[in-house]
Amino acid sequence: MPRLSFRSFAAAALGASLFCASSLTAAADGEPQVYPPDSMGARLAACTACHGAQGKAGPDGYYPRIAGKPADYLYNQLRHFRDGRRQYPPMQGLLENLSDDYLKSIAGWFADQHPPYEASARSRASAAALERGKTLAMTGDPSRKVPACAACHGSALTGVLPAIPGLLGVPHDYISSQFGAWTNGLRKASAPDCMADIARRMTPDDISAVAAWLSQQPPGEGLPAASLPAPLPLECGSQATTGGAS
Repeated sequence: MPRLSFRSFAAAALGASLFCASSLTAAADGEPQVYPPDSMGARLAACTACHGAQGKAGPDGYYPRIAGKPADYLYNQLRHFRDGRRQYPPMQGLLENLSDDYLKSIAGWFADQHPPYEASARSRASAAALERGKTLAMTGDPSRKVPACAACHGSALTGVLPAIPGLLGVPHDYISSQFGAWTNGLRKASAPDCMADIARRMTPDDISAVAAWLSQQPPGEGLPAASLPAPLPLECGSQATTGGAS
């Protein structure tokens, strides 16, 4: 992929806004919301072409919701894509020449967006698998030293400020693929990489179950909590820096 300058990125985003007007529609009443040409909303049309209007989630059941995620988490993921810690060539191509300050602006814009959540696709998982997923999400598995998702991502699973992402409104296939990336070392966070450690303690059936259960949960308002009621159950290097754990 050719290298993109900030000017090229902005031009690509603006071009997408002209040809993909649907990527700029997100008003709560269903009416189109078209952004001025030099606004962040218009510049980020290249992002919403995949992640949906205002980052509400892609229509294909894979690209995750980024709207309303904590700004520090989004910034860290943008940095990781740009710097090669996360591997996805389209993201790397868009971000490789952008400064830290501009990545913070992108992260801040999406963190401030709160479009309605999309309806979840119906899960084909069995009742037993969904129950296993609920147990892992809310209680964990002490026998494998797997903490509950809720212990880090908040009791409502909507994330925690300043840098832990919510898990609701995220498609099953995306959740599963990210566990696979942590297990295989294709996705990395600051050491100690707690999510990679957790993923490697889980079986494929565990991962499928928790992805199925999480993807079926109603998000409510979906806002991240201000803080956790207790310390994190294990050390996460990314939470000691300016970014998120996953």
